[in-house]
Amino acid sequence: MAFMNSINIIGSGLTAQQLRLDIVSENVTNSQTTRVENGEGAYRRKMVVFEAVGGRDSFRAAMARAANGLTSNVGVSPTAGGVRVTEIVEDESPMKIVYDPTHPDANEEGYLELPNVDMVKEIADAMAASRAFASNVTAFNTLKSVVASGLEIGK
Repeated sequence: MAFMNSINIIGSGLTAQQLRLDIVSENVTNSQTTRVENGEGAYRRKMVVFEAVGGRDSFRAAMARAANGLTSNVGVSPTAGGVRVTEIVEDESPMKIVYDPTHPDANEEGYLELPNVDMVKEIADAMAASRAFASNVTAFNTLKSVVASGLEIGK
């Protein structure tokens, strides 16, 4: 059933963008954290890495099937496609350094290492993730109405 593959693709997009929003909220929450749990300094910004999951055969595979006289995907198990999160990486950009000798986490010279979280980047990332999430919801609603219309034909 092709519409089930579409639902799986849309679902993978919704799940990936939800995780992206979760990471953005973690970054914003820790934007002033000067000491992490294991004591390795200030919080470091995290980012989500996506990877496309191939849904259809490659052009080469389709041509090979055609050359062998096969015109359909019978006997071929197509994958649904979509997106998946491969990893959550830390941003290696330099930390912000401010002079604050009164802070308990300041070094001997009075400098304090602050997280490398940039609120402009986080807001832009959150907006992009929420728009992508909304696009997936729109695709799901469109698919739902197409399936409902197809069921109406049988009446």
